[in-house]
Amino acid sequence: MVVAFDSMEGATLSLDNVTRIPEAQGVYQLILGGEIVYIGKTDSESGLAKRLARHAWTIQHRSNLKISDVSFKAVRVFVFTAMDLETQLIKHYKGHSSVSWNNSGFGSNDPGRNRDKTRAKANSFDVLYPINLDENISLGLSGPTSVANALQALRKALPYTLRVKNSGAHPDFEGKKLTLSKVPISTRKLLTAVVSELPKGWQATALAGRIILYKEKEDDYPAGRIIARS
Repeated sequence: MVVAFDSMEGATLSLDNVTRIPEAQGVYQLILGGEIVYIGKTDSESGLAKRLARHAWTIQHRSNLKISDVSFKAVRVFVFTAMDLETQLIKHYKGHSSVSWNNSGFGSNDPGRNRDKTRAKANSFDVLYPINLDENISLGLSGPTSVANALQALRKALPYTLRVKNSGAHPDFEGKKLTLSKVPISTRKLLTAVVSELPKGWQATALAGRIILYKEKEDDYPAGRIIARS
């Protein structure tokens, strides 16, 4: 397996490239600036194409990270043996690269409300590459729209978690509207506009790897940046 990986040329981790990969089980590497930063494996149900597409989506809208600098290599494995290939490959390549994204929280799901005030480790993926609120997004909406619709569209458009109290169906959102244009807008500006339409007491906060929107006035988020308050 090591010989196979070392003989391959990497390809940029883009959605166009990963769609050409078979939806099959295998192992893969992510490479940043010529250094292996992550090694993973997939099974046949969540194959290489799907997993790599998820990673290609995840690395977008991050500070300190240029997407064009991230590449990947993938090897299809028809039959996995009793040997844990992922663990063995990490062990081997740690002597040559940092493999720093493994065990850093990279690719993890939203840890939930109970972890919002937990201080992340300095070498975690989200701390090294925090979300960039000033990246422009297009929601596919224009003209007057409800706050609830705008938040729902934003959640789908963002490559990271936007968690809203009551999943966006809070009574305070009823009847609240804002006007959007077809021109892409930054996440920061959009959330500021949303919060300005809400009753007093709402706060949008950017944590290292996600955004939360709750009815609160809370300054005690160790990794938090307040985006807007109503």
